Amino acid sequence: MAPLTIAYSPCPNDTFVFHAWANGLVDGEPAPRVTFADIDLTNGMAERGELDVLKLSYAQLPWVLGEYALLPSGGALGRGCGPLVLVGPDAPEDPAALAGKTVAVPSERSTAYLLFRLWAAKAVPGGLGEIVVLPFRDIMPAVRDGKVDAGLVIHEARFTYQQFGIRKLADMGEAWEADTGLPIPLGAIIARRSLGAERLGLLAGTIRASVEYAWADPAASRDYVLTHAEEMDPAVADQHIALYVNEFTRDLGPAGYEAVSAFLSRAAAQGLVPELPADALAFPGR
Repeated sequence: MAPLTIAYSPCPNDTFVFHAWANGLVDGEPAPRVTFADIDLTNGMAERGELDVLKLSYAQLPWVLGEYALLPSGGALGRGCGPLVLVGPDAPEDPAALAGKTVAVPSERSTAYLLFRLWAAKAVPGGLGEIVVLPFRDIMPAVRDGKVDAGLVIHEARFTYQQFGIRKLADMGEAWEADTGLPIPLGAIIARRSLGAERLGLLAGTIRASVEYAWADPAASRDYVLTHAEEMDPAVADQHIALYVNEFTRDLGPAGYEAVSAFLSRAAAQGLVPELPADALAFPGR
């Protein structure tokens, strides 16, 4: 078999998960040809059909499921890791006060954005004002400086926003989990449907084996993880892995599929993503 092409991020959770497969340490698929790219880039790669396998945001899934299938292994769902809505120190405590206000977001094709819009549909009955897309690093300074009324942030900003003298208005993950009881769908793994059911099944098994290899021998992936994480502190990398690599990474399982289906169907009902056919999430390699 010819090696597959794959794109995933240099973040510790992805390099931890794919280390064994990428280095030919598990049986099944031969080691792939890897491209490292952040998720905003892989979202575009998937829409253009550029590679065989990709990690992308679940929010992008409805646009690519014609050509790609959702794999049951390798992705990221989580609890207690949702995006935050941040506001200035003097902003009202009531989320309804966001009505008509300007909100900065890092992307409009992201789980964070869809969670925010689902939350706002209930919490901000007057309707949001302008949505401004800004680079992630610029959002907290923009809130601090009053250039926007609120900002939507993800990942490490959960732990650093206080340094900007701003405060949390709401936690989108808490709101989602309180409403549904389900984990948050973050990053999906997809593969070309044209590979056929047999090879898709083999691929899913290979990725599952790569996850299990990483758990069985965490030290084996250490250099690979830290090399691609650049200057990230090893302890922070470990926390990142612990937060985003869990049983849903090994296999979505019924709860994982329920979370993805609920997330995308609610977003479709709000007109935020295209509506999916009933069997769109079904994995042909089962």
